[in-house]
Amino acid sequence: MSKPIARARASTRSRPGAWIDHHAYSIVASLGRLLRRPGSTALTIGVMAVALALPLGLWLVLANVERFAGDVQASRQLSIFLKQDIATERVAELVAELDARADVGVVEHRTPAQGLEELRERSGLDEAIDLLGDNPLPHVLLLTPAGDEVLLADSLRTLPEAELVQHDAAWRQRLDGWLRFGGRVAWVLAALLGLGALLVVGNTVRLDIQSRRDELGVLQLLGASDGFIRRPFLYLGAWYGLASGALALGLLMAAGAALRAPLAELAASYGSSFALAGFTPRQALAVIAGATVLGWLGAGAVTGHFLRQTRPTET
Repeated sequence: MSKPIARARASTRSRPGAWIDHHAYSIVASLGRLLRRPGSTALTIGVMAVALALPLGLWLVLANVERFAGDVQASRQLSIFLKQDIATERVAELVAELDARADVGVVEHRTPAQGLEELRERSGLDEAIDLLGDNPLPHVLLLTPAGDEVLLADSLRTLPEAELVQHDAAWRQRLDGWLRFGGRVAWVLAALLGLGALLVVGNTVRLDIQSRRDELGVLQLLGASDGFIRRPFLYLGAWYGLASGALALGLLMAAGAALRAPLAELAASYGSSFALAGFTPRQALAVIAGATVLGWLGAGAVTGHFLRQTRPTET
């Protein structure tokens, strides 16, 4: 009895090793099938890459627009134009009072002389400005809110020294609305094109299954498990997803490189140093991992449907 028991124990111990060996074989064999058909493989990967690159590109554009809007602190700044008869000492006291408030982040005081010099630089109307005589510009306080800028603007309008509190948040609200809408469009587009990529890899795996239908039937008759039959096709779909995700990133990087220089020139003409930002390494890995999972799921769905149809019925 000891020999059968020993054989049973040895067989039990070898099962994990056989399972690992078959996984390794499936990975290499599925990659080999891709390389033996370079034409069809390139076509499938290209279609999937374009389907993935479109929503990813839209998401990248929205992220850059949002970063541009968020980096411009002036979009949240409030401008307080003080009355003309305010003494300079009172302006300094008011700056200190506002700077001590919890809802105020940064206070910048711009004197009438600084405002006139800035106007002179931007307008180019030196002669007309010289004819003005006395400086007509008031003291201006530029505030960066530390909280809700709308509430802060309402409270600042009650200051007796304030002539005008300028806070145009309407464009920011509209921009935020468009960004939210664009984000929703990106998600819908990602879902539709992701489904298209899943169908592409599923159809490719289905054709591969059809070409090996007799071989798979023999394996089923010999008692091969569904997991044993499914495994090579799952890795085949994963390879398709991995390659398409990498190609999609490459396409977006090429597009970014083509647009970066003219965008930098356009931004420089407005006095900005804004530049396009691409995917971070973590985001790039997430894209490739997501594409790999997408290919795995597409292959799993098709293979599972095949196995359900061809599973031998018990009599």
